[in-house]
This record gives sequence, structure tokens and C-alpha cells, in this order.
Amino acid sequence: MMTSRNALVVPTRLTQPVHIRPIDLDETALQKIASGGVGLLAGTDWHVYLDSSAASPTTNPRAEVLIREAGIELDGTIQGTALFLGRDRVDGECDAPRHLIRLAEQLFDLPLAA
Repeated sequence: MMTSRNALVVPTRLTQPVHIRPIDLDETALQKIASGGVGLLAGTDWHVYLDSSAASPTTNPRAEVLIREAGIELDGTIQGTALFLGRDRVDGECDAPRHLIRLAEQLFDLPLAA
């Protein structure tokens, strides 16, 4: 079963814009997450997937700032492209929360369409 959600994407490269993109969460994607190919950090009503399987992981300072400003204490740096999604009690995954999108707009001084 394929489920599409709107994710807030924070690329590692500073030349690539932070953006909102629909992503498909199918069984293959969920298996990759479960097998450890993707890292996960969780906030109160959101979580962020991090590409931990990259050959040469690149530090992602924008994602790190967003995570810290959203209230998560970090011990280290964030690496890889970050994909933020919302979390609910029914389906588990939902669109990136509006408050997180607004925070990204403020931090990175750019408008994002939700």
C-alpha cells in the first residue's frame, strides 16, 4: 500500500533550497527505515528521517538548527538530507506540521508552500 505525505525536506547542500515535497511511503521505504538504512529523531508531533547510509555523509547545519530550535537536544551533528514528517496516533505518519514549516520559514528566511 502506497501512502503519500507532504514532507519538509532540508538538503545538505546549502545551494539547494529547503522545500516541501510529497513523498510516497511504501513497504520498501518502511523496510529501509526498519533495517537501519535511515536514522530517526522524534519530536512531540513530528519526526525526522536522516539518510545514514550515504557513502560520505555530509553535515547538515540547517537541519541541525531546525531540530535544536524545535526543542530537541542533540549531542552531535546532523548528517545527510533531512526529511521531516508529522506523527499522529492513527496512521503514524502525516504531513509535516505547520508549526515546523513556519519555524523553517523564519530560520531560513524563505516562504514555503504547504
